[in-house]
Amino acid sequence: MIHTVIQWLLSTIGAMGYPGILLLMAMESSIIPVPSELVMPPAGYLAHQGSMNMAVVILCGTVGSLIGAYINYFVSHYLGRPLILKYGKYVLIPPDKFERVEHFFLQHGEISTFIGRLLPVIRHLISIPAGVAGMNHLKFSLYTLLGAGLWCTILTVIGYVIGEKQQLIMQYSHHALIWVVLFSAVLIAVYVWRHRARASKA
Repeated sequence: MIHTVIQWLLSTIGAMGYPGILLLMAMESSIIPVPSELVMPPAGYLAHQGSMNMAVVILCGTVGSLIGAYINYFVSHYLGRPLILKYGKYVLIPPDKFERVEHFFLQHGEISTFIGRLLPVIRHLISIPAGVAGMNHLKFSLYTLLGAGLWCTILTVIGYVIGEKQQLIMQYSHHALIWVVLFSAVLIAVYVWRHRARASKA
């Protein structure tokens, strides 16, 4: 099944080119379920074949992620809190969870945006509290690009290195996800430690 999907993506991305990567990653970054693990590694494989430029692949994936994130951001910003509280439960955001996330986000928006871009499920939703809270556009763009760029680079390199061994793409993507989660956990621990240290001094 995965092999068939990857073959289809290779054909699709090969036919659509860089705009296809940008479009698919914009969809992935919003709430449309297009796994990045099935987009960027095949693009990396095409770069391995010489059909695409690896740097441009990563750039398109990263920019596409930002576009998708901004779709969620603006929808959340202009439709606002009442709509999310009313209908959020249908997209895995019940009111109690949203209130907790929003309160946390108001205090820790930058680190939340960066780490959220690295984690499955959360990367689709992290732009919603950013939009509702009206996070500064420069900060939102910067931390979204940093997180998405790192994740797109990892997945693209996996596809590039694996080459023709397409059946290993999901296996190595899962391994990469584990390391990213561990990295995120360490980063959170350091952030919490520094935050508490500053608070104690204050």
